[in-house]
Amino acid sequence: MTTIHGQRDDIGHAHGGGHHTSSGWRSGWVIFAAVMLLFNGAMSILEGITAILKDDVIVVTRNYAYAFDLTTWGWLHLALGIVLVLAGAALFNGALWARVVAVIGAGVSMVLQFLWLPHYPLWALVVIALDIFVIWAVCTMDRPRTAPR
Repeated sequence: MTTIHGQRDDIGHAHGGGHHTSSGWRSGWVIFAAVMLLFNGAMSILEGITAILKDDVIVVTRNYAYAFDLTTWGWLHLALGIVLVLAGAALFNGALWARVVAVIGAGVSMVLQFLWLPHYPLWALVVIALDIFVIWAVCTMDRPRTAPR
């Protein structure tokens, strides 16, 4: 549909000067971000269960500034994992609350993974990078348009 100013209201909308922009790539990145949230949440849940049930599987470093009992780490990972899975699932629908929870959850995940570095350094760095991407994808996501009156 074209308005007086030459703008089209569909996904690949054209603005008056003939420039074409597409938000399709953004929606693809948001879907990927939702999948990454689901993956990150599932892995956090598994990490949490592992830390809670089998303390001897996880490497414990001495004299670490952020030393917590591994059971505490496990409960933190488990709780965050559940939140991330729920936010990732709701992000597929573009729910505003899911976007807010996704950004906050990915931010908390980054901090938690930073504190988790001595236990699993490579995995923690990979998750931090994914969390940065998720925050970017969700923050640059197009807002749903409301119908004209």
